[in-house]
Amino acid sequence: MNFADWQNLSPADAARELHRRAVTRLSPAQQRAALARVLPEEKLAEAFATARVSRGPLAGVPYLAKDLFDVANLPTFAGSTFLPEVRPTPTRDGAFVRAVGATGAVLTGKTHVHEFAYGITGENPHYGDCEHPRFPGRTTGGSSSGSVAAVAAGLVPFALGSDTGGSVRVPAAWCGLYGFRLTARDAWISDAFPLSPSFDTAGWFTANATDMRLAISALTGLRTIQRNLRGCYVDMPGVDAEVADACRLAAERLAPAADAATREDLLHGFAPAVDAYHTTVAVEAWEAHKSWADRYRDRYDPVVWQRLNRVHALTSAQRSSAQLGLTTVRLLWTKFFLTYDFLVLPATPCAALTKAACTLENRNRVITLTAPASLGGLPVLTVPVPLPSGLTSGLQIIVNHPQSPVVNWALEKFTA
Repeated sequence: MNFADWQNLSPADAARELHRRAVTRLSPAQQRAALARVLPEEKLAEAFATARVSRGPLAGVPYLAKDLFDVANLPTFAGSTFLPEVRPTPTRDGAFVRAVGATGAVLTGKTHVHEFAYGITGENPHYGDCEHPRFPGRTTGGSSSGSVAAVAAGLVPFALGSDTGGSVRVPAAWCGLYGFRLTARDAWISDAFPLSPSFDTAGWFTANATDMRLAISALTGLRTIQRNLRGCYVDMPGVDAEVADACRLAAERLAPAADAATREDLLHGFAPAVDAYHTTVAVEAWEAHKSWADRYRDRYDPVVWQRLNRVHALTSAQRSSAQLGLTTVRLLWTKFFLTYDFLVLPATPCAALTKAACTLENRNRVITLTAPASLGGLPVLTVPVPLPSGLTSGLQIIVNHPQSPVVNWALEKFTA
């Protein structure tokens, strides 16, 4: 069901259908892994009725929110078991939830995440690993794992996520969805539970390009421009052949391949991005956790704890190198956007991973593709790319502003 289908239901029917889908579209184990909370049917019916009166552009469209974003009187766990013990239950909705609510969209619940959003695979030892709804045994990707699973399974047509190092882009690509991430340090991410404030962004998923255009139009606005838009596609190293071929073909709808000089300039400039990303995130994540981390050490996912604890092994030279790398990548983006309107990159180096393939090596392969836009703090539209295997990857369409005319133009190219 798309946005319009939901909007055509009565409030009671919408609430009933949402609950029916929550228990039929996911197995019990995957319901636990993906859904932190679904509001009671009676309360949802009231919310749908209220939304209809508002007549907002998304009135009656149900959505789920990643459990990093505060909702009044609901505890925020951020994929952990203990966050409400050290952080008070919010008494008001966070900025992002307020903004989405103002469009008339109906909050139906919250979704689980890779613990504290510190992971790209959607694994969570507390609630269960999120699996691809159409390919059990493969990950949805993360950290916005519950949100992407809910949209991919058809529970809701719209879900909120966040993206620090790819947590909207990667799950969207692996689950065949559309994703949009905004900019770092904007108001909608400012009061969410942080991973790395330098890179954290708000974002969302939809199942199709038409609904994505409606969501972007309602939330940030769409612009058009009466000139040809200039962009290029860069084939990145380390991408599986099947994915590289499919992404190259899909990118032809948007832009030619970069000339040799531009490609060399970008690849050289992006070289420090992965190390700069990991070091900066380690430093900033520890700042968010340091007041309680040692006390709750045994209640962290051991893998997440290891990532948090990495900060203590960082040298001053590594920190200085990360700052230099961050500056280098940001200057490169400034230079790029003097000539181009957008850059297209593969969103993932491979199809959705199996549990056994969720390795450090593959995590770094993913971050190699996503870190450049993360360091730039840039908006990215992700569109799905089908693979011959039936799985999917995606394209990152990187722009310099959420209202770039490239966004509307690109979605038109991918609207069926």
